[in-house]
Amino acid sequence: MTIGGPKISVAFVCLGNFCRSPMAEAIFKHEVEKANLEDRFDKIDSFGTSNYHVGEAPDHRTVSICKQHGVKIKHKGKQIKTKNFDEYDYIIGMDDSNIKNLKKLQPKGSKAKVCLFGDWNTCDGTVQTIIEDPWYGDISDFEHNFNQITYFSKQFLEKEL
Repeated sequence: MTIGGPKISVAFVCLGNFCRSPMAEAIFKHEVEKANLEDRFDKIDSFGTSNYHVGEAPDHRTVSICKQHGVKIKHKGKQIKTKNFDEYDYIIGMDDSNIKNLKKLQPKGSKAKVCLFGDWNTCDGTVQTIIEDPWYGDISDFEHNFNQITYFSKQFLEKEL
């Protein structure tokens, strides 16, 4: 990893900012702290493309899985706005639908690089690139998301810094 350089702002996005993106925000912050890289980041946050869960705490299963792994999570749901595309360097979606919605919303000429979190997948197919919505699943789906997000967070830190 390169030391120094400008501070980076990262936002994670899913549909409701209720399951996956608050989990991604919490895990990413945790991995940044573990790597002692806090000084390299300006902002780390998460949003939803919809307004379904604005102001709400994350899904109890997201909170439970994070706590089981010693990852602190504290977030209230927010919806992404056009202004956010100039406030963040990376806006990272969990699935193809998120990316499609983000690209429709992104103003021309904005600074954010919109990408799929799975773009940092270097496992040659052993880690699924799409972080599926666990909403209708059970706790094992949230655990699966946790493992994917942890892996992609580590890969992001290794490749982008």
